[in-house]
Amino acid sequence: QVQLAESGGGLVQPGGSLKLSCTASGSFYGIWTMGWSRQVPGKQRELVATITSGGNTKYADSVRGRFIISRRVSGNTVSLQMNGLKPDDTAVYYCNTDQPVRYMSMSDSPRYWGQGTQVTVSS
Repeated sequence: QVQLAESGGGLVQPGGSLKLSCTASGSFYGIWTMGWSRQVPGKQRELVATITSGGNTKYADSVRGRFIISRRVSGNTVSLQMNGLKPDDTAVYYCNTDQPVRYMSMSDSPRYWGQGTQVTVSS
């Protein structure tokens, strides 16, 4: 069983920054890819950023240039630095991980998920 624990969510003003962190434990492999997804009630979950064990990253168009995903090589902790936050970024953010093959596209296909952390961008 893979466990993912997120932290760092909260309330931030538009244009502000917030950093999320996630640590994997249990049956997790450092070679696996890790990522962050977000979901707004009533809308489909969106995979916004992924990072491989070697540090190769991908971003959804909606966050590219504003968010930075990072981890140590083969590490079990992943972070998401969110800059220039907009009200539309408000969502529950979920850490996720799986074998790299599950991340061949930004299709939100990983099998293992954290419980989520709320990010609210509002003035």
